[in-house]
Amino acid sequence: MSGHSHWSTIRRKKEANDAKKGAMFTKLAREIVIAVREGGGGDPETNLRLRLALDKARSMSMPNDNIERAIKRGTGEDKSAGEIVQVMYEGYGPNGVAMMIDVVTDNRNRSVAAVRHVLTRSGGSLADPGAVAWQFQRRGSISVPGDVDFEELFMAAVEAGATDVIEGGGEDNHEVLTEATSLHQVSQQLKEMDVSVEEAELVMMPQNEMALGQQESVRIMRLIEELEDLEDVKRVFSNLEMTEEAVGAYAAVAGD
Repeated sequence: MSGHSHWSTIRRKKEANDAKKGAMFTKLAREIVIAVREGGGGDPETNLRLRLALDKARSMSMPNDNIERAIKRGTGEDKSAGEIVQVMYEGYGPNGVAMMIDVVTDNRNRSVAAVRHVLTRSGGSLADPGAVAWQFQRRGSISVPGDVDFEELFMAAVEAGATDVIEGGGEDNHEVLTEATSLHQVSQQLKEMDVSVEEAELVMMPQNEMALGQQESVRIMRLIEELEDLEDVKRVFSNLEMTEEAVGAYAAVAGD
C-alpha cells in the first residue's frame, strides 16, 4: 500500500502549493459554506463537518477574513453571492476505471461541462447516477505523520475504533480508516492519546481496486490531477490500484 501513501503525499504537496498561490482558497471557502448549511450551522463545536473544513482551511493558511465570510455565506448572513451546491458526479476514465468526482459549485452547468470535457478528451465519459457509486463506500480517513511508529499507531487506532491502518513512512503519512460515523470520535481519541493528527476527512473508498499496467495507471493519475485542477472540483476518487511503481513513475513525470 506504499503507493497509495505516496500518492496522498503528492496530493498534499500540490494542495499546499495551490494554497500558497491562493488557488485553493475558493475551493476551501465553498466547502465551508456547504459544511455550515448541511452540517448543522456555524458553530464548529456542534458541526463536525464544519470543524473538519476549518481544520483544512487553517492548515492551508487561509486568511481568517476569508473563513468568516464563508461562514456568513453559509448561515445566510451574507446574501451577496449566489447559491453553492455540492454534487457528486460519476464517470469512467480510460480502461473503464470508475470515478467519483466531488464538485462544489455555484454553477452546475459550468461544472458538468468542464468535467465532461476533461473526461471525454481523455477517452472517458460521464456516467448515469448510480452507475458507479455502488462500487464505493463512504469512510473516514485520518492522516498521521509517517515518522509516528506504525506498530504503536496501529494499536492506538484499533483501541480508538478504527477499521484499518495503511502504513506510510518518511514523507508518506500513515492513513487511519474509520466508519464514516466514527471519524470524529476516532480522531479525538487519537489526539487524546497524543497521536499527531494532520487531517481528518470523509472519503469515498473503492470496494475493489482495478489493476492496470504502469503506463495506463500514470495516464489515470494525470486525468485525476487535471480534474482536480478544475475550479469546481474538490476531490476525485477512483478504483485504480495505486502501486508503488506506478506512483513513482507518475511522480517522476510530475516533478515530485
